[in-house]
Amino acid sequence: MSEYPWGEATATGVGSHPGEDHAEAVRVVFGETPALPYLPELPARGVGADMIGRAASLLVELPVEVQPSGWRFADRPGRDSKRARDHLVRDLDGLEEAAQGYEGPFKIQVAGPWTLAGAIELRHGDKTLADPGAVRDLVESFAEGLAAHVADVRKRVPGASEIVLQLDEPGLPAVLAGSVPTASGFGRLPAVDAQVVADRLGSVLPGGAFAIAHCCARDVPFGVLRTAGFKGVSLDASLLRRRDEDAIGESIEAGTALFLGVVPGLDAPLPDVGVVARPAVELWRRLGFPASTLASQVVLTPACGLAGASPAYARAALTRCAQAARVLREDPGE
Repeated sequence: MSEYPWGEATATGVGSHPGEDHAEAVRVVFGETPALPYLPELPARGVGADMIGRAASLLVELPVEVQPSGWRFADRPGRDSKRARDHLVRDLDGLEEAAQGYEGPFKIQVAGPWTLAGAIELRHGDKTLADPGAVRDLVESFAEGLAAHVADVRKRVPGASEIVLQLDEPGLPAVLAGSVPTASGFGRLPAVDAQVVADRLGSVLPGGAFAIAHCCARDVPFGVLRTAGFKGVSLDASLLRRRDEDAIGESIEAGTALFLGVVPGLDAPLPDVGVVARPAVELWRRLGFPASTLASQVVLTPACGLAGASPAYARAALTRCAQAARVLREDPGE
């Protein structure tokens, strides 16, 4: 039996979709990525449907609101918090209906705590990341809310053999490098120690879920993510450099799954399936891993979310990823 929740030759999406019709997005997901469907996100619906607002809606007793500078903690829940929560609840209601009869792994996505800390401002204007105590409070609140969210999804999708939990952490490399801008934009916040980053990340991962981290920036911190307890890493294959391959190889050897983004997230001509599969095949070959493990340990995805694409392209991109994933199983040596 595979150590991964999915079978061989699997494709999925990163998370976001274009448009405002969530029911249609769910139909596309189940139709085009049936081996690992997921709960799509539609940020075009506006405030609260965006990545930060959606994740902030899970925070327990830490209400947020939108200011001209972005999301900020508030004294009490208001219209913005309610709107974000309503978007999520409606999406889960629609998922529950669409997933009737489904059996297999199911993926959900949510922005991670370090990306939230670098984006949400405190009441007095500094970013949460500037205050270690505020970061601790955010992490504890997020962990409680995330556990409840995962439990809710389990109830709504009773046929889910396992929940694959994807934490989106595009801001993580900047947190580690000390390059997150201050609220004013004129300075940079100090780097956070890698062990602290790993400890905080590990503390929010709920038991029983197969946790992966998505980071579509350069300098993905593979070691930090592995230390935190993530079992998979999702990244844009076009951003990989040869100097990254030692860290990638160590992760693969440790059993970490790779979700490789192999088609653009925006409308573009889609290459044939062999070209789409090539980054995964060539990476495996260069690192010297057996071809027999490629189709189970690697999942193919678009390079990032599809929110900026057209609906037709979003569907076609998922289809092409699914077709290319079969190449990994059928002829991984070619």
